Parts: sequence; C-alpha cells; structure tokens
Amino acid sequence: MTPTLRVLLCLGLSVGLRTPVQAGPLPKPTLWAEPGLVIPWGSPVTIWCQGTPGADEYRLDKEGSPAPWKREKPLDPRDKAKFSITQLTEHDAERYRCYYHIPGGWSERSDPLELVVTGSYSRPSLSALPSPVVTSGENVTLQCGSGQGFGRFLLTKEGDHRPFWTQDSEPQPSGQSQALFPMGPVTLSHRGTFRCHGCYKNRPRLCSHPSDALELRISGSSVDPNTLPPELTSAAGLQNYHEILIGVSVAFILLLFLLLLLFFLLKHRNKRRRSGALNLEVKTRALQKSSSSMVDVQEKNQCTGNSGGDASIRESQPEEERKMNSQDTPSEDAQDVTYAQLNHLTLKRETTAPPPPPSDQPQVEPSVYASLAIH
Repeated sequence: MTPTLRVLLCLGLSVGLRTPVQAGPLPKPTLWAEPGLVIPWGSPVTIWCQGTPGADEYRLDKEGSPAPWKREKPLDPRDKAKFSITQLTEHDAERYRCYYHIPGGWSERSDPLELVVTGSYSRPSLSALPSPVVTSGENVTLQCGSGQGFGRFLLTKEGDHRPFWTQDSEPQPSGQSQALFPMGPVTLSHRGTFRCHGCYKNRPRLCSHPSDALELRISGSSVDPNTLPPELTSAAGLQNYHEILIGVSVAFILLLFLLLLLFFLLKHRNKRRRSGALNLEVKTRALQKSSSSMVDVQEKNQCTGNSGGDASIRESQPEEERKMNSQDTPSEDAQDVTYAQLNHLTLKRETTAPPPPPSDQPQVEPSVYASLAIH
C-alpha cells in the first residue's frame, strides 16, 4: 500500500468517526405553541420545535412567507429550539412548520401548527343542549351562535393543549349563524370549561372575543382516580374546601390553647402544694421548738418550786403538828375528829375517838378536818 493511499484511508476513517451516521430518514420534529393556539391580539407567543439530539440548526417556515421564515440554534442538549413572537397580530396568524439539520442532511417537516388571533369582533354566545350537567354515557351538544354572520366557529377547552375544534356555521331563519359541536357519549374526561369564537371565512384566523365560559359537568357513579371531582374544581367547591380547612385549623389552635392552659393550671397547683407542705413543715418545727422550750421552763420551775415547797412544808410542819397536837389533846370541848391526809395524791381517812364528855354537857356533832401534804 502506497503512502498516499494509506493517508487517504486514515483521513476517511477519522472523518467517519466524527460524522454520525443516520440509519434511515430523520424523525419528524414536533411543533407546539405556548400558551396556546388561540392568542389574544398583541399577546406574546412562543413556538417550540423539538427534533433529535445532535442537531445543529432549526428552521421555522410560515405559510405565505419566503422559506425559511426564522432560524435558531438548538438549546442543550441540542434537541429543540425556541421561536418567539413578542406581539401576535393578524400577520402572524398563519400556519407554521419546522425542521432541523444534522451533519448528513435535513429532517422532514413537522405537522402544521395554526395560530389564531382573537379580539377583533364581538363575542358570540355558548350554551349546552340539553343541559351543562349530564350523566356519564349520555350525549350533549355545545351550541355557539352569533348575529354577526360568522362563517365558522372555534371551540376551545381551558387547560387543554390539543388543537381547537372548528365547525362551519349554519344560517338560521332568524338571520343568526350558529354551529353545533356534538359530544358524546360523554365521560369524565369531557368535563371542563369551554369557550367559543366566531370567525369569517375570508379571514379564518382572525376571530372574535371569546364567549362567556361554559362549565360542563359530568355526573355518574364512575370515579376517575386521576382527577378531582367536579365539586372541587368549581369555585363553590374550592370555597367549601377552604372553609373546612379554616375550621380544622381553628379547632386545632383551640385544642392547643386548652392543653397549654391545663398544663399551667396543673403546674400552679403543684407549686401551691409544695408551698403548703413547706409552710406546714416550718410551723411544725416552730411548734416543736416552742414545746421543747416550755418543757425546759417547766422542768426548771418544778425543780425550783419543789425545793421551795419542801422548805415551806418543813417550816410549816411543826406549827401544823403543834396545832394538830393541841387539837388532839383532850379538853372540856373534846369531840370526835375525822381527818383526811392526801399524801402523794392518795387520800386516806382516819378517825380518832376522844374521851366521852361528861353527862351534864350536850353532845356535839363531830368535826371533819382535811390535811393535804404536797411533796
């Protein structure tokens, strides 16, 4: 192998390793608009085009304009691009398609995306036949009408990013135009808030202001676990839910307040009990100390009194004994003497019999004497 051929082979292999090889045609990109396809006049809108990772350029074509209408570099990870319209007008209300480029070729163009600008005419009316509240499985028809002679009507659903529904108008004997949007048999997925717009056929993407909102409710025994019930999606249901939430919060706060009040009451009660026990202990100690002092004083007084009493008793004993002896001696007025002696808290009674008196003297009643001796 010659050196030139070897260099060309290595160069080819190097280029082949850096160039991705696409097996078959490139995937068709996806095109969508935010915040939706029906935009009020003068509002901003963003168009997104998503392809495959590794793209190096995205292009957006607008119907009626030279291609490409816009070019944008992809955002990381290089799988989509963003096209912005700051103020949507009638000139921007057209059909759009996008495509992307990778080393090796261009992708197919996306499915068309149609933008509609609203706010040019008066709003139509929207009603439900037979009623906006139907049972699951029944049929319902949404009727959009106006007296301005619109050629077609658009029906949109709030929060739904799918394309809008369109119907050509049907002239009425009264001169009004209306369109019917049959829906059914309905399921829980059909419920929601709907609006309609009127448009002229010569300017199909320039439409009127939206109609008043119509809320379609589906009742029945079937339950969709992935969605909330209609009562919670309506304004009244949300208000009831908020009232219940506020009531539960207030009840919880009151319960917490009562628990705190009970805690402080128990704490104050225990404190009073401890204070009362302490006061009782102090009083008991004071009484014990007072009793001890009184006992000491009594013992001291008893000792002093006993010594003095014994002396007085000893001093008074001779006189008393003399009196008793003088009384015990017989005399002319002698009589029976009964005396009692209390010695050590014991009472003794003794009687002495004096000599009988002479017969010529009258008998005298006996006398009773008590002698108390305290030791």
